[in-house]
Amino acid sequence: MAAVVKYPGGVEDVQVITDSSPPPSSAPDPERIRLAQADAGEQDWRAWGPYLSERAWGTVREDYSEHGTAWDYFPHDHARSRAYRWSEDGMAGVCDDRQTFCFALALWNGRDPILKERMFGLGGDGGNHGEDAKDYWWYEDSTPTHSWMRWRYHYPQAAFPYDELVAVNALRGRDDTEYELVDTGIFDDDRYWAVTVDYAKAGPGDMCVVVTVANRGDRAETLHVLPTLWFRNTWAWGLPGGDRVPRIVGEGSRLVGEHWVLGQLLLEGDGDPVPLLCDNDTNAERLWGLPGRSRYPKDGINDHVVDGADTVNPDREGTKGALHYALTVPAGEQRQIRLRLTRTAPPPGGTAPPPADLGAGFDAVVWARRAEANRFFAGVVPGTATADEALVARQAIAGLMWGKQFYHFDVKRWLDGDPGSTPPAGRRHGRNSAWWHMTSFDVISMPDPWEYPWYAAWDLAFHCVSIARVDPGFAKEQILLLLREWYLHPNGQIPAYEWAFGDVNPPVHAWAALKVFEIDGGRDHAFLARVMHKLLLNFTWWVNRKDTGGNNVFEGGFLGLDNVGPFDRSAALPVAGVLEQSDGTGWMAMYALNMLDIAIVLAEHDRTWVDTATKFFEHFAYIAAAAYDQGLWDNEDAFFYDVLRLHDGTKVPLKVRSVVGLLPLAAVTRLTARTLHRLPELGARLRWFLTNRPEYASVIGARRLGPDGRQQRLLSMVGPEQIVRLLARMLDTDEFLSEYGLRTLSRAHLDKPFAVTLGGQEFCVGYEPAESTSGLFGGNSNWRGPIWMPTNFLLISALRDYAAFFGDDLQVEYPTRSGVKRTLDEIADDLSARLISLFTRDGWGRRPIYGAAQLFQTHPDWRDLISFPEYFHGDNGAGLGAWHQTGWTALVADLILTLRRPEKPG
Repeated sequence: MAAVVKYPGGVEDVQVITDSSPPPSSAPDPERIRLAQADAGEQDWRAWGPYLSERAWGTVREDYSEHGTAWDYFPHDHARSRAYRWSEDGMAGVCDDRQTFCFALALWNGRDPILKERMFGLGGDGGNHGEDAKDYWWYEDSTPTHSWMRWRYHYPQAAFPYDELVAVNALRGRDDTEYELVDTGIFDDDRYWAVTVDYAKAGPGDMCVVVTVANRGDRAETLHVLPTLWFRNTWAWGLPGGDRVPRIVGEGSRLVGEHWVLGQLLLEGDGDPVPLLCDNDTNAERLWGLPGRSRYPKDGINDHVVDGADTVNPDREGTKGALHYALTVPAGEQRQIRLRLTRTAPPPGGTAPPPADLGAGFDAVVWARRAEANRFFAGVVPGTATADEALVARQAIAGLMWGKQFYHFDVKRWLDGDPGSTPPAGRRHGRNSAWWHMTSFDVISMPDPWEYPWYAAWDLAFHCVSIARVDPGFAKEQILLLLREWYLHPNGQIPAYEWAFGDVNPPVHAWAALKVFEIDGGRDHAFLARVMHKLLLNFTWWVNRKDTGGNNVFEGGFLGLDNVGPFDRSAALPVAGVLEQSDGTGWMAMYALNMLDIAIVLAEHDRTWVDTATKFFEHFAYIAAAAYDQGLWDNEDAFFYDVLRLHDGTKVPLKVRSVVGLLPLAAVTRLTARTLHRLPELGARLRWFLTNRPEYASVIGARRLGPDGRQQRLLSMVGPEQIVRLLARMLDTDEFLSEYGLRTLSRAHLDKPFAVTLGGQEFCVGYEPAESTSGLFGGNSNWRGPIWMPTNFLLISALRDYAAFFGDDLQVEYPTRSGVKRTLDEIADDLSARLISLFTRDGWGRRPIYGAAQLFQTHPDWRDLISFPEYFHGDNGAGLGAWHQTGWTALVADLILTLRRPEKPG
């Protein structure tokens, strides 16, 4: 029988399938049918989804200042009054995939100075550890087509302490902890609203919505609930042909929208709400003392509800509307609102839409989609997973699904300014000015809809691995997206992220493409070929731009690992020279092997790819050998280090033991006898190398019998002689191995910090288990002692690759000096279990990610709502950094699915 996990909110409806559960029905899975229909273009089930960001203020897109002060130019205080140029934001929101319309929830507890229309937090210049959300909300569930979704928010009944959060955090320094909403004591007496929003699709353009508000306090309270519908402002910027304005009309308990492309849109609620209408236009008078476009601007509903102002249109017409409910709920009880959001007619709309079904038909849709979601995830999460692991995996996937955001950014238009306006001169040569070609108008998987509401290239690659477990079609589309002509720079560089598209992220797209291809069944060769064509351009960019000495040792800059070294690798070096990076070289060796593997797969179906396979085989050999020839490997320390090569030829090893020196382990693959037989040209080139270039034998020469009894070859930047010694470092509890995974920086630097003097200045690196205390790197820069999911995931994957070659014959001490030897597969399993245990309850019922936060550890209404932090404390596993939802941390779902599947990888 299925174990039932009670999701907070009192509805026992999300089942977690356990060992004793009956097998899923053999009848077709409705959610998989919807996915197939969407992939085939038959029904666009992905057209509507949670694509509305939770923060559009403080972003680069909305920053029209001269010097790139995004947080100051468009702060939170402007968001309720100022129309966005590029996108919209809201709570529990949905929109179409072009963000023509938006729907979200607004709330008011009767005490706040403003409506709660969007989550509050501090910008990068306000938090003592960078940007930081100061609200508590969770993504509890979502199917990949968004046929079923659940969102949860805890809203204080006392006045939200906006000023207190700003003031106290301003007084705290980098060495202090963050001052959070829970620290104010506002939840101490359970006086808050637990607000849940459920979405169930009756069709691709027909959503049933249930808003549940539960009064957790000890006295009756009134909550104002305002489901809000509006159109994204496309008419205020003076664009040619862009002056047409859509319309929303309030009629009783419904809002009817009319748009010349979308057609007619209906939002109807049960009960007797009051429709309130204004315009999604800037309140220029409030912000700048100037006349605006509309008599009833964007903040009109806010001012009317909070202050009773005459700021909504008495004619009940505008471009933004809300259905205003005032719900008085006794202590410990809850109330529900039913809503239906439907596209009722194509353009031009025509007659008034019929009444929406909010009765039996509504109930049937909600219950069916909920049951179908349970069935879908029963087929995703193995029955061998515990109920708690299944809960974590499902919420991790939900976070990825809710993290899909509409992203609109035409960089040339942004640089030039809107028609009739002249941007500051500094913008012409400032941020992203070299990326004028880039135009974005897509739904993209974001790291987080609030803290990072823009895509990041290497984050997205990791997202796709977990997304492929539930929606391989979307995962493949995402990998291809950043390689398209309107994203990829003409020189071949992949854009990094909005704050600086020209920064360099690790080249993980080929690795992710292979993972997604394999998860999808290894059949979509057209996908791999499309990826390969574009990655050939990107690989060439790396070779031409990031190997300045032409010696196959790479630089690359910070490579996403901002704070692991003694100085900022993305800035000018403190002395004249070149920083030759072990991680940059390791990433490129891995990249070459990934390209080799893709070429081999393609060559077995199309012989024209054979030459590409031999090209990347050779390139890998050159890169891997160069790491040793150029001194990145320190044989005495058994570790890879960055090396600073000065202009006079002097080499200065930067002996910091960090993940920089572990990443070369990820450059590994096998060549099987089957592959060499089917591609004799590749086998011939390998034999030629071993005969004529014996110096490469250490990286391409290892061979042994595979599971099939036939010879196989190991291609690895870390050869058989080095792997055991390097693993002894990695698996040492005094260095990298913690109870919860692998640290980024060796704990040995706690007692022995690394120091180097360059240009008369001393640079130091010491072990710090939590946020870095260094301000040298700017922003929320914190890669030091903590545990990060993506690098752990890569190293676990590498261990499995080595295990596939060595089998059970290679066993190493685990942990180092324990006297216990284990196979590499066993070690990979245990590392996976350590990472999973960050999220699951321990023997005392506590989740390590929540540290000392008692409310999250013990309160029954909070403890099973899972956050997916950016990274974790290197010693105790507490969640740190972007604490709400960071996409790549959802890799824990993949770890659970891999660890708990009946057959382990061989």
